[in-house]
Amino acid sequence: MEDINLHFTGDIHAMTAANNLLAALIDNHIFFGNELGFKRVVWKRCLDLNDRQLRKIRCGLSHEKGMVERDDGFDITVASEIMAILCLSKDLEDLKARIGRIIVGYNEKDEPITAKDLKAEGSLTVLLKDAINPNLVQTLENTPAIVHGGPFANIAHGCNSIRATRLGLKLADYCVTEAGFGADLGAEKFLDIKCREANLKPDAVVCVATMRALKYHGGASKEEVQQENMEALEKGMHNLLRHIDNLKNKFGLNVIVAINRFLTDTDKEIEFLQNKLKENGIEMSLVEAWAKGGNGARDLAEKVVKLCEKEENFKFTYELDEEVEEKIRKIATKIYGAEDVEFSEEAMESIKQIKKLGYGNLPVCIAKTQYSFSDDPKNLECKEKFNIHAQEVILKSGAGFIVVITGKMMTMPGLPKVPAAESIDIDENGNIVGIF
Repeated sequence: MEDINLHFTGDIHAMTAANNLLAALIDNHIFFGNELGFKRVVWKRCLDLNDRQLRKIRCGLSHEKGMVERDDGFDITVASEIMAILCLSKDLEDLKARIGRIIVGYNEKDEPITAKDLKAEGSLTVLLKDAINPNLVQTLENTPAIVHGGPFANIAHGCNSIRATRLGLKLADYCVTEAGFGADLGAEKFLDIKCREANLKPDAVVCVATMRALKYHGGASKEEVQQENMEALEKGMHNLLRHIDNLKNKFGLNVIVAINRFLTDTDKEIEFLQNKLKENGIEMSLVEAWAKGGNGARDLAEKVVKLCEKEENFKFTYELDEEVEEKIRKIATKIYGAEDVEFSEEAMESIKQIKKLGYGNLPVCIAKTQYSFSDDPKNLECKEKFNIHAQEVILKSGAGFIVVITGKMMTMPGLPKVPAAESIDIDENGNIVGIF
């Protein structure tokens, strides 16, 4: 477990190296005369660390002849376009072609400059030649599991690689894959981006929830969520039912709710939740895998197998040929429950340029807080009407989607006041402690 949570196979380091090699090639090209005529560089460096100090930087400060100073910034590696490209590539040839299509900057005429223009696609693909292969591991009960890719669903598209999913489908009767950070984020991006790209559709969806999260969304404080609180639980049900409605009615999929049971969950709370879901035609399974291993999830597995036999009517949130603004608006109104979308001037200028370049038919990937259906992380209950605020729109031509930054989302997170690093250590025998 420690290995998986640390460097694992080095895939993320390979992506970081590839991303930063491209950045180095851009600045090197400018240093030696700028033949391609860079006026504006849009490619950021990245690092697999939460480091808010790097969000905005000034680089090229050595005052060497030919060195050009400019404002720049870092993304976290999981938000890098390289991560998205690797996860959406079908094979090495596709990976190389996508890397070549990355737009790294613009010239005086506002024409795009690509990684292919820099002759960078070959060397970047070489750095990723092993990282593109899925990684086979095993669970504590020796069940095969594939771990590959890791784009965060709040700031990126949130799914493992297409290659990993296809491999799982090939090797097993049932393949389970995760799309994290809430069904409004992970599931929407899994369905509207990954499934569209891979030409796949799920037979069933497991919507995972906890009593603690439901009570939190019902107004209970973090300190109170371990106590029985029927009022907060009933209020918090609204959040879960909206996720279910999205999956069942907006996407047309078969849904079951899995409740990860905690020791503090009471029988009264469980019975209430079960009855509420039953009233809405949704089956629930109480999962105790954390305490009982596979046996603790047997009921869920059996119910999912039955659910997979039912017919579904899968549909996307939007069509690719719709206007960029309309695609964003449909996700915001249909999936988030917003009244409308407010676009900043900068966002509208970017959309105009994206259309001019001929990329208006790409899917959209909205970067939004995972704590709320709105773009305000403190608006947990979403009782009042709200709008989504599209602050920035970024073309990811290699990945094949358009990123929309909403609210105050950052693509380079920061550490909390007490970082987990303070509790991590290693003993004289090489045993790692403090990660879990």
